[in-house]
Amino acid sequence: MEALWHLCTNPAFISVILLCILCLKKVNVLLAIIVSTLAAGLLAGLNVKDVMHVFISGMGDNSETALSYILLGAFAATMAHSGFTDVISAKITHIVADKKMILLLILTLIAMASQNIVPIHIAFIPIIIPPLLGIMNKLEIDRRAVACVLAFGLKMPYIAIPAGFGLIFQNLIADNIIQNGVYVMRNEIWKATSILGLGMIAGLLVAVFITYRKPRKYENKPVANNTLSDDAKFLPKHWVVIFAALATFIVQLMTQSLPLGALVGLGIIFSCKVIPQEKMDHMMNEGIYLMGYVAFVMLVAAGFAAVLKDSGAINSLISSVISLMPESIMLTSVVILLLGLFITIGIGTSFGTIPILAVLFIPVCVQMGFNTPQMIVLLAAAAALGDAGSPASDTTLGPTAGLNADGQHNHIFDTCIPTFLHYNIALILFALLGIWLFA
Repeated sequence: MEALWHLCTNPAFISVILLCILCLKKVNVLLAIIVSTLAAGLLAGLNVKDVMHVFISGMGDNSETALSYILLGAFAATMAHSGFTDVISAKITHIVADKKMILLLILTLIAMASQNIVPIHIAFIPIIIPPLLGIMNKLEIDRRAVACVLAFGLKMPYIAIPAGFGLIFQNLIADNIIQNGVYVMRNEIWKATSILGLGMIAGLLVAVFITYRKPRKYENKPVANNTLSDDAKFLPKHWVVIFAALATFIVQLMTQSLPLGALVGLGIIFSCKVIPQEKMDHMMNEGIYLMGYVAFVMLVAAGFAAVLKDSGAINSLISSVISLMPESIMLTSVVILLLGLFITIGIGTSFGTIPILAVLFIPVCVQMGFNTPQMIVLLAAAAALGDAGSPASDTTLGPTAGLNADGQHNHIFDTCIPTFLHYNIALILFALLGIWLFA
């Protein structure tokens, strides 16, 4: 009972619960994170000055991600102003006609490509999605299904495919397992995590064909700065845009630096005069407009994570959970998965959750007799859980940025809750299936 009391009174536990409550009460996500951070620090015994110092310092942990989003936002803006996205949107509309499943399939493939082939991540969403809201309204597509489709495309590839963001995620898993005393080959990661990809597919199918298959009506409201032209044509400059996108991917893959890749892509577009040089400032401003809010949410989420870690709240939470661990491998797996879900919901990043979980849970797994594939599945799933569904995750912020362009899509109730239910439940079930199969 004492361990359970420590768990329920833990600052990390209370602050994440507070964050979820505030978001459900429709408090702005940015403000909800800041309030939850203050609550966590004060409950952990820090004074307000120390909490804010750790919070501001910790924001730097996501500075590369924030810079990536701003530069990719600018890159997406140049694609839009070159007319490239008009062509793509027009082509999609022509192909779709009155077949809504074709539209959902195309959006799935584009979202997946944004992770592994042309790694612009969520920057494509505010450009591609708003012009398509009209046809979505016409077909009466439930935007919650579209949110699930986009979240799938943003999340599944990095879990199961070792390229682009997937390569970064899977290398991070391998590095942290090795650092905690278990040798693992990097090419073993995707072989084990593929079963989690199957879980994501199952969640997607349930969302599209069962939960949100019924028509849903929306008003045809105007979307600022987004028009869909039927006479958009593919021009020679659009080949430059494609080349710039490929260069972004190659540089990112070679240097493991997404900001550098985006910078190279922008350099190609401006040097080839796809966009006139005098519009450079406007493109950067538009990039900040498109992705600035998401970038700032990621920054404050990193500050929240820093307060939870530096105050000892995370370690205390994990220690409380470890003391309650059952001796069964399957029951232990459930506890670890739920803890991973809880932590990621709060800090909003599966990539940042991996080191936190690995340092304490890999030794526990070794002691309990988990084999290497089981540890890979457990760590990957525990880190990925909550990324879909967290109010502070780019997996949810991105879809909302596009689908709410006309003010008819709620971040919490239309993106976070649908993605949370369909993907986190599926990931837990398929992770347990994987642990059983790899036994």
